[in-house]
Amino acid sequence: MSHKAWMKTVPTENCDVLMTFPDTTDDHTLLWLLNHIRLGIPELIVQVRHHKHTRVYAFFVTATYESLLRGADEIGLRKTVKAEFGGGMRSFSCEEDYIYENIENELYFFTSQERQNIIRYWLENLRAKQGESLHNIHFLEGQPIIPELAARGVIQQIFPLHEQRILKRLMKSWVQAICEAQPLGTVSRGWHGGRGVSGGVPALLTPSLVPADEICDYFGVKIAMYFAWLGFYTSAMVYPAVFGSILYSFTESDQTSQDICCVVFAIFNVIWATLFLEEWKRRGAEFAYKWGTLDTPAESIEEPRPQFRGIKRISPVTSAEEFYYPPWKRLLFQCLVSLPVCLTCLSVVFLLMLGCFQLQVGPHPASPPPLPHADLDPNPVPPSPQEFMLSIQELPRIIRFLPKIVLAVIVTACDELYKKIAYWLNDMGAC
Repeated sequence: MSHKAWMKTVPTENCDVLMTFPDTTDDHTLLWLLNHIRLGIPELIVQVRHHKHTRVYAFFVTATYESLLRGADEIGLRKTVKAEFGGGMRSFSCEEDYIYENIENELYFFTSQERQNIIRYWLENLRAKQGESLHNIHFLEGQPIIPELAARGVIQQIFPLHEQRILKRLMKSWVQAICEAQPLGTVSRGWHGGRGVSGGVPALLTPSLVPADEICDYFGVKIAMYFAWLGFYTSAMVYPAVFGSILYSFTESDQTSQDICCVVFAIFNVIWATLFLEEWKRRGAEFAYKWGTLDTPAESIEEPRPQFRGIKRISPVTSAEEFYYPPWKRLLFQCLVSLPVCLTCLSVVFLLMLGCFQLQVGPHPASPPPLPHADLDPNPVPPSPQEFMLSIQELPRIIRFLPKIVLAVIVTACDELYKKIAYWLNDMGAC
């Protein structure tokens, strides 16, 4: 690492988000981005490090508690209000910070995922000024810098770091709970204080063993809601499983009895599915209220994605400055570019697959000469198609399997090619 880059490094004590760069990154790129982050986002603390063995540069990003409070106010982070001020959840406000629970405790007021979301919001909204460029990358005015650099490969990856203290706690309260699961048929206590039978349900997914609140605090609401639903669904599947087993044991071998049991089981499933959905609506609403996402603003009034590109204008709805991309341009691109490209890709795949199958099956075998009239078969069997390449015994074994090998190679190559085309179409149509 050069002397200029070393001058910008300081010892790292903590870190929330890590940004890594390829080992070919030059000092000018590092210093250019470091300068833009420190000037554009003064709330962040960025520390530069270089891994001796992999030769990879990295930015260790964190922020002070006071800066995180301002960031929570900026993004409208919802936090729990003290009981004496009404309780519930409210969007954080620095002007009334005293009403929130644990505001005096810097270590526990923000969860790790809340800190990382605030930092990610700042990084993704670092926008370029008019005429700015880095090497051969020319930014548009207002274009997000870091997503563009990540798409160009200048930034290798950006990811949040785990907090080992919380991971170990989750390991004990959730993952290791499968080893301490209750025996079949024992009574367990659920999320909401109810009582139920946990027999037969995988211990890792039963509601009583899923620490939904801890998962929400560490991984976020989406992942916590997924595991809450998965545990609820797994437990609810016990009822059709038990009823189906009982019904099967009483089913006779005759067709009439089986038909009646199928109808009964179908009716049961309709009733069970209806009750399951209605119960999950109630449970989901409870979780959404508890985690502060019940009245989340609609997407139409949220901040646009950092990758969104367009021209600046004054919104006729909110009277605020926003990026706007004409719908007719998006529709024109979809009709003249996206649709023809997708149809061409489908046609190419179909023709290649058809060619491989034709080579594999080969020509239809010729019909044998007719037998004498006395020996005619009253039920002749038409000749079946055969694998042409496999039928040629003179060819080497590997050559006889050539069509299947070619098909596998084509599928793999097309998968990689179409993935790049899909990314390109997505980027071009994301405006």
